[in-house]
Amino acid sequence: MNLILLKKDDLISDNRIRLDGRRAKHLRSVHRAELGKQLTIGMINGLIGTGIVVGLTNDSVVLDIELNKEPPTPIPVTLVLALPRPKSLKKALHAAMSMGVKNIHIINSFRVDKSYWQTPILKEEGLFEQIALALEQCKDTVVPTIELHKRFKPFVEDYFPSLSKDTHAIVAHPTAEMPCPFNIQKPVTLVIGPEGGFIPYEVELLQNHGAQAVSIGKHILRVEFAIPAILGKLF
Repeated sequence: MNLILLKKDDLISDNRIRLDGRRAKHLRSVHRAELGKQLTIGMINGLIGTGIVVGLTNDSVVLDIELNKEPPTPIPVTLVLALPRPKSLKKALHAAMSMGVKNIHIINSFRVDKSYWQTPILKEEGLFEQIALALEQCKDTVVPTIELHKRFKPFVEDYFPSLSKDTHAIVAHPTAEMPCPFNIQKPVTLVIGPEGGFIPYEVELLQNHGAQAVSIGKHILRVEFAIPAILGKLF
């Protein structure tokens, strides 16, 4: 935890907060919280600053806080991600959010196992847990939007054109002849397929609705590795 993420409910006065549960335990066991120690903090969807430990109990940590710094600037990317297996989903979400992606759409496709949609990670509490962990790690406070789309064709035909409007829309596909562009100077809509990739029909449908198929090389990458690799080239 490089940043302690705060909620409005943590405030016990204008400039003082109390943390309980996981965060308090983490402060005590990992950050070695002690009276007078200074820690990096940030308010959800707000400013970043510092907190001074002024109170400790077995169950809570109290800090006096000062918030005075803007969170990092997000990158202009909308990520469309075919749902991977749950363990990869966690890593993929962390990779995207750590690089500043704030708009994520998780979609279905032919090679997405139906059971993946039952993972607790996709429930509201599960998603927020992953968001909080990623934001704490990368010292950010701005919560991304994450939307779920369980039907591929309606998403591409009815939603994708407006989503990708006025952006450089690309779909990562290993057999594409066009190499991935780099140093893009406009917003990007990036589509990444499931393990095994999109089937030809899906790639064709995305292309018919404005996406350009591109390749980042002959090596096949896991989703959680493909995301930073592609974003690194694009920006």
